[in-house]
Amino acid sequence: MIKFYKHRYKYFTISIFLILAGVVAAFVNGIQLDIQFKGGTIFKYTYTGTIDEEKAQNVVELAVGRTTNGQLQSNIGTKEQMLILSLADNEAITSQEQEAVSAALNQAFPNANLALSESLTIEPFLGARFFKNGMIAIGLSFLLVLVYVGFRFKNMGGLSAGTMAIIALIHDALIVTAAFIVFKIPINDSFIAAVLTIIGFSINDTIVIYDRIRENKHLYGAKISTEELVDKSINQSIMRSINTNVAVFVSITIVYIFAQIYNIESIRSFALPMMFGTVSGCYSTICIAGPLWTMWQNRKRPINLAKA
Repeated sequence: MIKFYKHRYKYFTISIFLILAGVVAAFVNGIQLDIQFKGGTIFKYTYTGTIDEEKAQNVVELAVGRTTNGQLQSNIGTKEQMLILSLADNEAITSQEQEAVSAALNQAFPNANLALSESLTIEPFLGARFFKNGMIAIGLSFLLVLVYVGFRFKNMGGLSAGTMAIIALIHDALIVTAAFIVFKIPINDSFIAAVLTIIGFSINDTIVIYDRIRENKHLYGAKISTEELVDKSINQSIMRSINTNVAVFVSITIVYIFAQIYNIESIRSFALPMMFGTVSGCYSTICIAGPLWTMWQNRKRPINLAKA
C-alpha cells in the first residue's frame, strides 16, 4: 500500500515548484490577454497560394504599430485558405488603419489574391467585462463546490473536506494558467473553458475518494488511524482515477493533434492546457486533497482531547 500521507511533503514540494515555474514564466513571457479580454480587432482574409504567417504579422505591425498575432487556417470542406490577424489593443482600430493593413498585406503578397472577408472589433470596456464575468464564473464554481462537498460529507467534517478540495482545485487552475503562460497562449475564452472543465473533472475524482473515505470510516471506525484510513481509501480508488484521466488525456491529445494538423488555433489553445490540467487534476486528487484533509483532522485532534 502506497503511503501517501507519509510522503505528503514531497508531493507539496512538486506542486509548489510547478506553480513557481509558472510565476517565473509570467515574469519572463508576460501574461498576454487576447482580444476577447483586452479589446482589439480581428481581420479574416481569404487568399490563394502560399503566405508566410510570420512575415504577415511583421508587415501588419510595421503598418499600424500594433502587436499582431496571425494564424493560417484551412476550411476542410471548401478548401478555402484564410489568414486570421488579431490586433489586441486598448483602442479600437480606425478605418484608416484598416485600409493600411490591407494595403500593406497586398503589397507584401501581390500574388496571393488577398480579400478581406470579415472584421470584428471588440471595445476595451467590453473585453474587461468579459474577463470579469469569466473570473466570476470560476469563483462561483469554487463556491458551489464548497457548498456541495460540505453538505454531502458533513459526517466527516464537511467544511474541512470542501476547503481541501478547493485548495486542490486552485492548484489545478494555477497549473492550467501556467500552461497558457509557458506556451505563450493568450488568455481568452479558451482559458475560462479549460479551467471550468478541469474543475469539473478534478472534483469528480476527489468526491470519489472522499466517498471511499466515508465508507471506510463507517466500516473501520476507530480501529485505524486517520492516516491509514485515507491511505487505504486512496489506494482502493487510485486505479479508477488513473484510468479515467488516462482516457480523458488520450482523447484530448487526439483533439490537439487534429488541431495541430489543420492549424485550428481555437481548439489547440484549449486542448494543450487541458492536457496539463488533466494530469494535474489526477495528481491533486490523489496526492493533495487527501493528505491535506488528514493534516487538518490531525490538527483538530489535540484540541478535541483538551476539551475532553
